[in-house]
Amino acid sequence: MPIQIAQGAHADQVLTDSPFALLAGMLLDQQFPMERAFAGPAKVLDRFGTLDPAAIAEADPEAFADLCATPPAIHRYGRSMAGRLQDLARIVVDEYDGDAARIWTEAKTGEALLKRLKALPGFGEQRAKIFTALLAKQLDVKPRGWTTVTGDYGRKGFRSVADVVDAESLAKVRAFKQKAKQAARDSA
Repeated sequence: MPIQIAQGAHADQVLTDSPFALLAGMLLDQQFPMERAFAGPAKVLDRFGTLDPAAIAEADPEAFADLCATPPAIHRYGRSMAGRLQDLARIVVDEYDGDAARIWTEAKTGEALLKRLKALPGFGEQRAKIFTALLAKQLDVKPRGWTTVTGDYGRKGFRSVADVVDAESLAKVRAFKQKAKQAARDSA
């Protein structure tokens, strides 16, 4: 099933074709609209010419930051996210021989996958759970125990980017998040 998180044909094709792009999109999905965050990897590809983790890791940090911050930037904080992308690329190169998919294809359990994801820059507990759910729901990557480690994100419904498969589901996820934020404000 093709990924449709960015809601643009080119950007979604990049996410579908490149495991590193999907991982990078998840990294960028913070303090920024999710479809724009997941469109970031396509912008990097278009401007830099490749999403090869080794090339990104070895790129001149200033030049790469400029490329990422050029409007339309890959993120609201394009320069700092460029550094995180390079850090992510270095880990993929150093620990997974440049193959981002090995992070999930070689994890035998949900617990192992969650641990691998949490070791990545910008991937805390929540982001790791959501990405694990995304892998299961959209790529059918379901290591033993994945539903246990994802909690509510692994359930049916429209809770996170893991559930975005089209414009309608994006709207439902956005409504769910708004409702949750309002409930948190009301209880504070």
